[in-house]
Amino acid sequence: MNSTTSDVHYPQILSPAGDRHSFLAALAAGADAIYCGLKSFSARMEAKNFTVEELASLTTLAHQKNTSVYLTLNSLIKQSELPGLKKWLKDAVKKIKPDALIIQDLSFISLARSIQFKGEIHLSTLSNISFSRALQYIKRNFPINAVVLPRELSIDEIKIMAEKCPQNLHLEVFIHGALCYGVSGRCYWSSFLGGKSGLRGRCVQPCRRLYNYKDNKKRFFSCNDFCLDVLVKTLKSVPEIRTWKIEGRKKGPHYVYHTTMAYKLLRDNPNNRDIKKQALNLLEYSLSRNITHYHFLPQRKFHPISTENDTGSGYLIGRISGKKSKRFFSTREPLFPGDKLRIGYEDQPGHHVQIIKRSIPKNGQWVIQNTKLPVVGAPVFLIDRKDPYLMEKIDDLEKELKISQNEISSVFKPDEYKNSKYQKNSELKPYTDLTVYRNVEKFNNKNQTALWLSLKNVERISKKFISNVWWWLPPVIWPENENSWYDLISKVINMGAHKFVLNAPWQRSFFNNQNKFQFWAGPYCNISNRLEIDILKEQNFKGVIISPELEKADILSLPSHSSLPLGIITSGLWPLTISRIPPDEMKPYQEFISPKGEMSWYTCYEDQLNWVFPNWFLDMTKYKNILIKSGYTFFVHLKEPVPKKLEIKDRPGIWNWNMNI
Repeated sequence: MNSTTSDVHYPQILSPAGDRHSFLAALAAGADAIYCGLKSFSARMEAKNFTVEELASLTTLAHQKNTSVYLTLNSLIKQSELPGLKKWLKDAVKKIKPDALIIQDLSFISLARSIQFKGEIHLSTLSNISFSRALQYIKRNFPINAVVLPRELSIDEIKIMAEKCPQNLHLEVFIHGALCYGVSGRCYWSSFLGGKSGLRGRCVQPCRRLYNYKDNKKRFFSCNDFCLDVLVKTLKSVPEIRTWKIEGRKKGPHYVYHTTMAYKLLRDNPNNRDIKKQALNLLEYSLSRNITHYHFLPQRKFHPISTENDTGSGYLIGRISGKKSKRFFSTREPLFPGDKLRIGYEDQPGHHVQIIKRSIPKNGQWVIQNTKLPVVGAPVFLIDRKDPYLMEKIDDLEKELKISQNEISSVFKPDEYKNSKYQKNSELKPYTDLTVYRNVEKFNNKNQTALWLSLKNVERISKKFISNVWWWLPPVIWPENENSWYDLISKVINMGAHKFVLNAPWQRSFFNNQNKFQFWAGPYCNISNRLEIDILKEQNFKGVIISPELEKADILSLPSHSSLPLGIITSGLWPLTISRIPPDEMKPYQEFISPKGEMSWYTCYEDQLNWVFPNWFLDMTKYKNILIKSGYTFFVHLKEPVPKKLEIKDRPGIWNWNMNI
């Protein structure tokens, strides 16, 4: 451990900011650090985000008040974006002077090094560092200062990570905010169904929608908000956790101020009952969704999904009354100009968002002025607040801002586009088809076949085939299963295995003698550009199976820039998402239907992960010749079990091939 356990440990509170008012609200609340993004390369592209000049001015003000600023660049980088990216980043960093960069894509390590960035580099939760061996591997091989842990970890698992955390590497833990159904960095739902990549910060949250299961329409995948409230006290005994992180870059200043103030009170006064009550009142009034402790206490786990309750954010302030063409409500809270209301539930007639234009006293009436009238009895939620007390604080801080007019573009545009075009290789390389079987029962031994690594498959496969097989590691390994995976990997190695597909770069840490193995980076590593590939080559990877969610131009151009052989998923079932949360009102292998009629199902394998699959195949086989000509040498076919009664639809399975994500 980095240091001995001490009551003096004083973690910093890291607050979100998606616009100027939220940034100033975090300052007003006394945040120790603020994280925010520009209008490019942020994992929250739906937030307003900042221009370079605006964020430079805000950062100067924050530094004057001893508050750090972390710049989030946690987006997947496409090959076509590399030209000009170094100069853009150098200019932005020089102007903003952030204290740290939060990254997902490993290419930013090379870029930060090349521009002599002096601040810290933090690995985002999208990087999926989910087991303790990964921490030692990361510190040994990369200039990383902090790791953001997954939201899914229990306090016991967090402590496992902390005990193995090397010197000078710090941990960051989420304590409050939205909880995704899918594991961060392992969710392709939005991208697969609509080209809006979560890895690119454009997720449209399909998990929040109504789905039909056995003629019941419910939000089977929509999670409540994560909230540790008084349980944060248990984190104070873990000195490796330097940062308590509040999620919410799409939230308004009211939320940012109230959550920051609440957790400051809980951190600074852990044993004061009156202050605890004050903090809980602040959290209740932060306009969040219903809350859950989720998996944090292993002895008392909570399922984070309640299909009987509304999962939209907001504070209930009234219900709709009226007759015929007139609808109104009496507010339980005073309302101020600029307050934002959510009228009704998303699936109810007349659901809409309304901005209040004048003050309304407590118990005063507000007449609904909308052509789509809500149903009588529909709830009214306050979802954003323009409290005069807070707005006065924000206005005072805003007077201190001095924004330069020498603006550089905050929206990145590549210098050139020629690298994104298909470049035919003059010399064709031999290629291999690799079939990946989920279960050994379906295994067909050929020269190039693969199996997902599991105890069942290892025990049942003939020993004479073991050395021929490519063994695929799971997309996520949890701390509580880490030792079991190490034992299983050691077992299959002792039986003769030497070819492995790793689905997180950090899975290299499970192998001791690296030289005798063939490592390929699997598709869940989300590799998408040459700088990442160069880094993997330094780590003795022999090849890369690229991210399957790229579009045509970047898929075809990447081999001509790659320092390693490349593979691609050519056919098979690809998951919409992978989750630690079982949809407990559904049974495995039974269909459910989206609002647009798309059919899917879920199942759980030995890896204790819940996989949600669509009922149509990813199928790039008709483009195989052009992929061969562009330089691909590995074509991967995924063989997943299909429910017996479920019909696989004949739909185009080309994902984002014809899109620009």
